[in-house]
Parts: sequence; C-alpha cells; structure tokens
Amino acid sequence: MQRGLPMQPTVVLLKEGTDTSQGTPQLLSNISACLAVAETLSSTLGPRGMDKLIINERGEAQITNDGATILKLLDIVHPAAKTLVDIARAQDAEVGDGTTSVTLLAAQLLKEVRGYLEEGVSPHIIVKGFRRAAQLAIDRIKEMQVTVDKSDPELFRSLLLKCASTSMSSKLIHSEKPFFSKMVVEAVECLDPDDLDESLIGVKKVPGGGMQDSLLIRGVAFKKTFTYAGAEQQPKSFADPLIVCLNVELELKAEKDNAEVRVEQVSDYQAIVDAEWEIIYRKLEAIEKTGAKVVLSKLPIGDLATQWFADRDIFCAGRVPAGDLRRVVEAVGGSIQSTCSDIGREHLGTCGKFEERQIGGERYNVFEDCPKAKTCTLVLRGGAEQFISEVERSLHDAIMVVKRAVRNGEVVAGGGAIEMDLSAYIRKYALSIPGKQQLVIAAFAKALEIIPRQICDNAGLDSTDILNKLRMKHANGEKWYGVDVDGADGVRDNMEAFVWEPSLIKVNAINSATEAACLILSVDETVRNPQSEQPNPGPRAPPGTAQRAMRGRGRGRGMPRR
Repeated sequence: MQRGLPMQPTVVLLKEGTDTSQGTPQLLSNISACLAVAETLSSTLGPRGMDKLIINERGEAQITNDGATILKLLDIVHPAAKTLVDIARAQDAEVGDGTTSVTLLAAQLLKEVRGYLEEGVSPHIIVKGFRRAAQLAIDRIKEMQVTVDKSDPELFRSLLLKCASTSMSSKLIHSEKPFFSKMVVEAVECLDPDDLDESLIGVKKVPGGGMQDSLLIRGVAFKKTFTYAGAEQQPKSFADPLIVCLNVELELKAEKDNAEVRVEQVSDYQAIVDAEWEIIYRKLEAIEKTGAKVVLSKLPIGDLATQWFADRDIFCAGRVPAGDLRRVVEAVGGSIQSTCSDIGREHLGTCGKFEERQIGGERYNVFEDCPKAKTCTLVLRGGAEQFISEVERSLHDAIMVVKRAVRNGEVVAGGGAIEMDLSAYIRKYALSIPGKQQLVIAAFAKALEIIPRQICDNAGLDSTDILNKLRMKHANGEKWYGVDVDGADGVRDNMEAFVWEPSLIKVNAINSATEAACLILSVDETVRNPQSEQPNPGPRAPPGTAQRAMRGRGRGRGMPRR
C-alpha cells in the first residue's frame, strides 16, 4: 500500500488580519496614489495657479496655493504618497520655493515609466536610468547658470528683487509684487550677511486696512503685553533710552501659594510680609540704578512694580514672548539677565527711538534705529485672517528664495525655460546610448516637460501648441525661452523678461524628485499591521496599574480616624 505524502504544516508568520500585497500590482497601486496627490496640487502651479480652501477638523479654514502647506493640511495616510509629502517639506525647509514643482515632477517620472513596468521591465533598470539622467540634468544646470556679480550693489539688489517677484508671481499677492518684493529684499538686507537667520525676521499680523498698509520696521515691534493698573501713567516714547531685558518675576506672590509658615504672633507674620516687600523693593531699586528707561521681562511684572516704575518715568512690559525678547536683544544689544543685581552698562541695550504705537486695532511697542540691528519686523495688514496668513506664507517663500540668491548668486530662467532646455539636452543624449536605458532616459526627459505644460494648462493656453514652439526654439539654440502667460505668442526669452530663480531651487527639486521616484519604484511589497488601521489609542499603561487602582478604591470610605 502506497503511503500518502506527509501533510505540510501551515506556517503562520504574521498576525491574523495582517494585509500583505506584493509584486507589480502593488507597485502600480503606489504609483496611482502618487498621481492622485499630484493631481490635487497640479492646478496650483504657475502665475495663473488656483488656490485651495482647506478646512481642518476644528472647522478652521485656510486658503493657500503653497504645495508644502497643502500636503501638510491634507493629512495623507497612504504610505507611498507620504513620500511626496516628505520631499515637499524638505524642499520648503531647504529652499523655500518649488514645493509644487518637486511633487509634480516626482509623480510625472513615475507616470512616464508605468507602461514599462506593466511590460515587465525591471525597476532596477529604471532606477539606474533615472539616477543617470538626474546627474546629467544637474551638470547641465551648473553649466548654464548665470552668476550675478555681487561687486555692484545696485545690480545685485535688482537681481534679488527679480528673484523675489518671480517667487510671488504664483501667489495671492502677485498684484502687489513691486511693493512686497522691495519689502522682502530690505528685510533680508537687515540680517547678518554671514548668518542670514530668517527666524530673526518677525512677522506680525494685524487684521484691517489694505495690503499697502503693511510696513517694514527696521528693528523690533511686538504687541502690547498684558499690563496692570499704573501702566497708562508710564511714558510711551523715549529717544535713545537704555533697555534692560530680564528673565525675572517682579511680582508679590500670595503667601498661601509658596509655603506653609507657622507663626505664634501677628508681629511674626507682619515681619514675613515686610521681608517680601523688602525683597521686591530691593530688586526694583537695583533696576532703577542701572539707568534703564525701558524694562522688558519674559516673566510677569506685577501691579506694585508697574506703579513703582510709573512714578519714576520708566516703561515696563512683562510676559514678553521669548522669540520677541530674543529679537529685541539682537537689535538693541546687551543680554537677557536672570538676576537684578550687578547689572552693568555692558548688559544694557539701546535704540534711537522707542514708542508705543497704534497699528490698526492693536497697540505695538516699537524699537527703531537700533545700532546693532540684525533683525527686522514685517507688520502685515489685510482684510481677512486667512488672507493675511497666506500673505505670510508667500513672504516666507520669497524670503527663503532671496536668502538663497544672496548666498549663491547663481540664477536660471524660470517659467519652464530651464526644464525645456534640460528635456532637449537629455533627449538628445538618450539617442546616443543603446538598450533599455535609452527608453528610461527619454522618459525622464519627457517628464521634465510637465512643468511648462502645467503652467500653460493653468493659464488656459494650448499646451501642445506652446510646447511645440518651445521645442523648436530650444532646438535652434535659444536656451532661455519659456512660457509667457501674458503675451499673445505664449513664449518669450524669460532671462530677458527677468523671470529669474536661484539655480539651487532646480537642483534641489530634481534631486529630491528623482530620489522619491526611485524609492517608490524600489518597494514591491507592503505589509500592513492590523493595528495600524485603528486610531492610535495612546501608550499602554504599565503592568499592574489596574490592580493598584482597584486596591486604592476601597480606602477612605469609612469614618476618618481621629
């Protein structure tokens, strides 16, 4: 009798309910997710891009067309599509602009090779081709970029103005480009040229008024802090005052909050109260002796101290936000003191003019003509809160672009010009190599055309017609021709039209988009833990917590013991 084959035991590797999907269908599914993200963003690209109105779970509305902001607000959960969110964030942090471009480019690279994947081409061949094409593109940008001479300050300033206005051309504030470009360039010029720390540019939003009412303060301005009675008797304006910045609380504490003191007689209690008053008076007198006329503290300044300073014609403000206090120190000099004793002249700052000024419906403390100013404040005005927030995001992008231009000084033409040139150059190179690599590199060249194509589509132009014109111009060696959304012809020399962008934006975008596309192509299996489907309930309690809680529950129910 023939013995039956032994039964194979079932091997259980993963938890029940774990979802696994692998192979080419999984890869194509990831590409579809990335294309869905790109489709959401595509209509925001270029000078005629549309805005998105996004409402979060708390019902707060935000209007924006900044790629990184949209992706952050969308709260995407698909693991492959999250890669696009990450590259947009990285582009925003590194360069500040080009976030929509980098997302569209990564998705288009995947779209161009989807057909090859379906036909069975190995993803590794595609990844190798992409990396080779990206290196070619970056070398070509470095060869073509125009370096602006920094020795002529007027010429260099005009370059910065052009870079700022190109960055703003796709934003809500494009109608006020000359006004805001000048403001952004002046703001960056206020910073320390060696450091260029953009966090020292303060942005304050005051609803009301028009955009033209926005102003740049070459110094520091912050909103009037909470004050006690007596503040209105203080002087609100000084010329050349000495300024002391403290991290000290100048307030009498309620005794019950601090300690338990057992006293036998009323006189003992009185002595404790007197000692507290004595301590605070000593601090106030030490501050007055320094000669400072403006006292700022990160911690509260109480009603007693406020009145005491008012009697001596000294201005004080407590609870100043840490960021604002840091910028004040950067502007006026001196340092933040954590004690009131031994404050010397070197610890104090000074400014040409201090005043409390009404801006819109708010009162602001303004420090101007600061000798050591490496900081400035933009006060933004506008009708709606969402509108001012979008102006702030647009100015942040422009500031980052100008900062990069100051650092590097190399520019290329925007408006799809550089992408068309790279596309023509890489397509020509692709014809010179054999094998499947030729197809992949040609696909990379075609994907670069998504930028000018999308700019045309968003502006309502015939993209096929304009791309054919641009291909002809670039084939004839006119390398700076790009899309013109205003002219009748639809194309123009964007270098002559001053549509300039720092070359770093393009280098970073191509690098990031290629890396993201290669990463998504190299994933062929997704294993999803069943727990990851559920909302996160938070960390688990340590073992034994429940028993301890139950044991404690029986106590304290009887009569208290005497």
